[in-house]
Amino acid sequence: MTDRERLTLENDLEAEPEIGRWLAAMEDGRRDTLVELEGVRDDMLDARPAESENSIGTTLYHVALVEADWLFDDIFGEVLGSTELAPLFPFDARDDHGILTGVAGVPLAEHLDRLERVRAALIERIAPMSLREFTAPRERTAYDVSPVWVLNHLLQHESEHRAEIGWLKRHAGSAG
Repeated sequence: MTDRERLTLENDLEAEPEIGRWLAAMEDGRRDTLVELEGVRDDMLDARPAESENSIGTTLYHVALVEADWLFDDIFGEVLGSTELAPLFPFDARDDHGILTGVAGVPLAEHLDRLERVRAALIERIAPMSLREFTAPRERTAYDVSPVWVLNHLLQHESEHRAEIGWLKRHAGSAG
């Protein structure tokens, strides 16, 4: 037996195969984010280098908030503020200038718990869907959106912010 790395997307859930693969991709992306966070200490979370509007803590809050909002509002038509996850999001998404609301003084463990709880809700609500439900567009005020598109968007969104977190981690010492 070798210690070969196995790079696959396995459907470990009781879900339609295609849905299970999408959820496995979401989990794979999250593992990559957690790897990027290795070595990040609480005292690094609020550092904001001069070249950035964000800190690691702000970015982690934003990733969780966007995932929760797309899940509840766009897929299920529920206002996030009326769900069981509402207490996890005491801050608005953006300030009056459209910049991510700065989130400071929150330990890494709390950010990780928020990410985990949002992801658990996403899996709990998406896994039981039929393939038809998963691919069917939902009519919203400004657009139509399907759950499969939401997962695609969330994968890209987290990936982009994972790169930002990596940059912020490397430059945390230069924050003023």
